[in-house]
Amino acid sequence: MDIQTFDLLRKPIVTEKSTLMQEQGRYAFEVSTEATKHQVKWAVEEAFGVRVIKVNTMNMRGKRKRYGPRYTGMKSWKKAIVTLAPGDSITIFEGV
Repeated sequence: MDIQTFDLLRKPIVTEKSTLMQEQGRYAFEVSTEATKHQVKWAVEEAFGVRVIKVNTMNMRGKRKRYGPRYTGMKSWKKAIVTLAPGDSITIFEGV
């Protein structure tokens, strides 16, 4: 199975909570729904050149939205919170 790094890592999650987590060396990403913890660890280490200590994943259920009289559903997605080794950081998030 040949998986590319950026097929697994969709985009970083930049929220107030994730910005506060960066001080502890934890970063949040939206990842592929089929991605495992080992694959996420490999992808982050490969893309950013850092050492990953821990990966937590969670499936985020799509919310139900209403547009006028009809209801529709947002897509479900998967979130990964990655803890880096002390001293490592991801520079994409600096200054955001």
